[in-house]
Amino acid sequence: MTPFELNEPASLKEAITLIDPDDPDVRPIAGGTALMLMMKAGVFRPRRLVSLRKLGDKFARIAATPPGGLTIGALTSLAALEHSPEVARHAPVIVRIMKRLSNVRVRNVATVGGALAHGDPHMDLPPVLIALGASVAIAGASGERLLAVEDLLTGYYETALARNELITELHIPAQGAMRAVYFKITAGSADDWPALGVAVALAAEGSRVTSARIVVSAATAKATRLKTAEQALIGADVNDKTLEKVAEAAAVEADIIADLRGSASYKRELLRVYAARAVRAAISGVH
Repeated sequence: MTPFELNEPASLKEAITLIDPDDPDVRPIAGGTALMLMMKAGVFRPRRLVSLRKLGDKFARIAATPPGGLTIGALTSLAALEHSPEVARHAPVIVRIMKRLSNVRVRNVATVGGALAHGDPHMDLPPVLIALGASVAIAGASGERLLAVEDLLTGYYETALARNELITELHIPAQGAMRAVYFKITAGSADDWPALGVAVALAAEGSRVTSARIVVSAATAKATRLKTAEQALIGADVNDKTLEKVAEAAAVEADIIADLRGSASYKRELLRVYAARAVRAAISGVH
């Protein structure tokens, strides 16, 4: 690892000032679980890192917001999400996925904002947040803005963040009658990177679906909503015929990529199978 300068600003304003948008060798660092690996591998050789660890407790808080939403500071650790009573109450699917998201050492250090800003398509959290309709608050030299998580992720390890912008908060709206599930499919250990991730959030009256979000990840360049598959589900009764339509629509719509975890044809078949299973699990409430 090459030597680098470390700055530790005490305020958000100071941190943004220190991140030079014209210098690609200056990067912010929160938990650093991904960035440090990239530095050790020589993929990234920063001249300066701007640590966000001293920005204050308000960026590491979890708070319920009326009428049942959540506001989560960007510096909140993944372990804090895992053990939060508020998250368990208002977005239990997040708590359920955490035990299979990497290992406890990583979860103790990795942060919510860092996990989103990294733009890794294999991460388990982004597809779930998209399914929940979450958004992020972003601060930069030109001011603040709010962006849906599905619009934050723009490509393979790419986001809509400018170089001198930072995620400050995650907002999860009240879920009401929505039920959410996430299926992680991996040939390795339970906490390994998945070959496919499928998140589904839906509301139903009996067996008829009134609202749905279906998101695929890991098999695609970014976590992506499958809107054609959603339309095949909304207004329909969940039965074998509907699930077959949803599964086929998902498999056709998704822009699947191949990697070390499987060929495109293999992942497409996985999606065809697990899109249907995820919808069935969400409608039945069995996870």
